[in-house]
This record gives sequence, structure tokens and C-alpha cells, in this order.
Amino acid sequence: MDLADVVRTLADMPPAELAILKRQVDGANSRFRWVPNPGPQTDAYYSLADVLLYGGEPGGGKSQLGLGLAFNEHQKTLVMRREYGDLDQLISDALKIHGSRDGFNGSPPPRLRISAEQIINFAAAHRVGDEEGQMGKGKDLVFIDEATHFAQSQIRFVMGWNRTEDPNQRCRVVLATNPPLRPEGMWVIEMFAPWLNPQYHNPAKAGELRWVVSDEDGNDRWVDGPGEYEVVVAGEPKMVKALSRTYIPASVKDNPYYVASGYEKTLDSLPEPMRSILLGGFRTAFKDRENQIIPTAWVTMAQQRWMPKPPEGIPMCAIGVDASGGGVDPMVIAPRHDAWFAPTVEVQGKDIPVERAGAYCSGMILGYWADDARIVVDMGGGYGASIYEHMHANKIPVSVYKGAEGTTKRTRDGKLGFTNVRTAALWAFRELLDPGQPGGSPAALPPDPQIMADLTAPTAEITQRGWQAEPKEDVCKRLGRSTNHGDALIMSWFEGARALTNAMDWMDLTKVRGRLVHRPQVVNSGRLPLSVRMKR
Repeated sequence: MDLADVVRTLADMPPAELAILKRQVDGANSRFRWVPNPGPQTDAYYSLADVLLYGGEPGGGKSQLGLGLAFNEHQKTLVMRREYGDLDQLISDALKIHGSRDGFNGSPPPRLRISAEQIINFAAAHRVGDEEGQMGKGKDLVFIDEATHFAQSQIRFVMGWNRTEDPNQRCRVVLATNPPLRPEGMWVIEMFAPWLNPQYHNPAKAGELRWVVSDEDGNDRWVDGPGEYEVVVAGEPKMVKALSRTYIPASVKDNPYYVASGYEKTLDSLPEPMRSILLGGFRTAFKDRENQIIPTAWVTMAQQRWMPKPPEGIPMCAIGVDASGGGVDPMVIAPRHDAWFAPTVEVQGKDIPVERAGAYCSGMILGYWADDARIVVDMGGGYGASIYEHMHANKIPVSVYKGAEGTTKRTRDGKLGFTNVRTAALWAFRELLDPGQPGGSPAALPPDPQIMADLTAPTAEITQRGWQAEPKEDVCKRLGRSTNHGDALIMSWFEGARALTNAMDWMDLTKVRGRLVHRPQVVNSGRLPLSVRMKR
């Protein structure tokens, strides 16, 4: 029996029987200020997960779940939305549950004192960095409504203050959300990969607990089960407790109030593509921004064409390198075989020795190098200079990429130019992915949500000098992280051999491949300059 059947059964019950049932239910729920609906909302309420993702479609009672937990189960609660204006409905719903405005202070930031022991704090974080206002303010319930409106860095930061001094008080994080409408929200696919990422090797069922720890680089490491695991913290090994996560999907069909009101029909009447996105349960792409350079659908098609191995007979043509000088940001390496792109490789910034960054990074890059491929090094920030010097000294084919420089390149039809190299490179990648070109797009991209977000985030506008992409700094601020994976892919396409120019050479190479094959072999002592020997 589904929820609609329950509603019909209750509507058909004689008044006397319905009154008896109501008294029984009221007695069983007398300790609750709020009672969850049967089905997914009850499953979420009683879930043992430390971090719960709940929702996936509109109308599943996401906001009510967070408020109900705050009233019934927790002492100190933080309720967040990205915009302060979006808190109004949450506050109104909280006051309805509370039954009065007693204990409510509407001055920013709003808060509702339920009792001497219980308080709900409402907050927003419009800009990346605003979330730092929660630093040091421990909350045993962190409830983030429409979580995919936030950048990943904001979510991770706020989750870090989920704590309590009361040993009898449970702590938990609830992320309630619909599918992401923008690239900023694509982090949810990887944070809950066992449930949401179709490429994840070990899928999880709805409501199933999985355990995770943060590795030495601050990334998620999925582990076998509860308990303590050794990780490196501040350079020292430490045993840390694994936290559990789960995802429980919910939709309007699970909400008796919306079922009775016919809200499902309202959702069905939404315009496309909004309807498909919101009702797709994390299975559909987000909505493109106005003037988005690379359409989401084109990236999706390229990722669907990808295979784990490059096409037979196609050599490595280029490697894009988003350089790093150590510290927080990693170096990203992106090898390319014509229009087939290998999975990007991260070299953690903390692992790069500052005093010999050029030699070290060159060695790492050449570990993936083959077929005399051209190496394209990003010179933004100056980190790539020493890499270029080492490559050039060892007669490795290397080019510099300076995104801020001017360029004479034009769009494929020759009608418009570009204000700088970065815009031209982004547009060239757009033209590569265009399915409308003769023969269709040959591009094959790794099915990585971060690559999807990086490539689809930038927008552009027409100026008197041609197309101009929005500044990279603005894109990174909106995402809450660097677009280094997408940048490395774009650089690898911007220079180096392609089928259009080198297909005949590749055919000749195939004829002699059995007799003469060039493979690089790297010798790097760590102190001496890098040397490369070609193995016959």
C-alpha cells in the first residue's frame, strides 16, 4: 500500500473509527512536537547516518524533516540557506511548529529559543567565505536546505563544526536538496558517489550506511565499515573515526499533504528543462547559464562516448599541465590522444618540494608522456616557468600557455575574434564538442563530475574586440575551488597534433610501430637536472 492508498483509506473510514485511530496515534506521538510522514521521511528521521543526503525531487518534505529533528531530537541547531531571503519560509514553518513567537529574535542572524536547552540558529552564506561566520560555533544538528546551491568548500567548512559537549547528545548533518541546477552543486555526486555516481565501482542502496574518512589531502576515502583508520594529519599518522553517510530519496508522492493538494500536477506543468532536472532525481544535467560557453549536453555526450582505452593506432598528442608551486592547489596533468582524453591526474601541492619544484614536476609529467607528445604548461601565476625551463633544456617539445595574452585566433567561421588566449582556448574546446559539426564531435571525455562542472561553469560576453570569457577568478569563486581539471583538458586540446593535421603521419607510424617505437624513460635523482633517454 502506497501513500495515496493510505490517504484514500483514511478518507473512507467511519468517523468513530477514525477518531479512535487518531487518539491512538496522538498517544504514541505525545512526546513529539512534530511527527514525520510514513515512508522516506520516517526513514530519514530514524537514520543512523552521521551525514544524510535527503531529497532528490521537490515536495518530499525536506525542510520539515530538518525542523522536526531540531524540535524533537537536538539542542543546538544550525539551519542554513544560501540566501537570507530564502530563510523566511523556514522561519515561518518553525514558528508554526513552536506555536508562538515566544523566544524568537528576528534580528540578523535570526534565532528561535525553543526552551532553556534548545535553540535554532538561522544563517546564510551568499558569498564563498560567508560560511566562516560559523567558525567555532558548535552545533549538534547542521541542517543545510537546498544544499546544492552552496559551493563544496562551504558545505565542508560548516560540517566541520558539527559537535557537542554533551556525551548523550547525538550529532548529525542533514543535507536536504533537489538536483543541482548549476555547476556549483555537482560536488554532491562525488560526496555521495556510492548512491549517485553511476560509475562508482560498489553502488549502495537507498538508506544503506557507508563509511568515510578524510585522507591526508582532505579528500574522501571510503572505508570498509565503522571504526578507526590511520590517516596522516599535519604530517603525522593519526587514528581517526570513520563517519557514516547515506542517501534517502524522497518525492512529492511521499508527502500526504502535497498528494492531497494536487501539488504533483503543479510540478508536472513546470517548463522544460526545469521539470526534467527537478524530477530527475540526480539523473539529469543542470540548467545552462545564460551565455554559457560550453553547453552541458555537449559534455554529457562526450562523456558517454568515452572508453577506458584510447583509440587503436592514435598516439599521445599533447599533455595539458595546470601547474602548481606547492601548497594547497595540486598540479593537474591531462594527456590527450587526438580527441580522446585520459583521466586527469592530480599531484598534490604539499608533495611538491618548493626548492626543486621544476625538476620534481617535470619528472611527474614525463611519467605520463609518450609518442613525443607536446606538453602545454600554464604560465599563469608563474608556477610553470621552472617546468618549462627543465623541459626545454632536455629538448622535450613544450609550449607555454598564457591565458591573459592577446590572440589573433578567431571562431571557426572566422566572424569573431577573442579578447585573450583563455577565451580562444575555451571556444576551441566548445567547437570540438559541437555535435553539429560534419561527422559529429569526435571528443571523448572521462565521466568525471568535476570535469563536467569545470567545463560548463565559464560564461562569455560579446565585446568590441570579440568574445570575452568571464574572469577565471570569478568562476573559481562561484565554484568554491579551482577549475584546474577542466583547464588542463582545454590546454591539452589548444596545442599539439590532431587528426586534421597529423592523420597521415599516424598511418605511417603504424606501419613501422613493430620495428621502432619511442618510449620515454625518466631518470630523476632529485638533485640533478632531469634527463630523458629514448628507449628503442
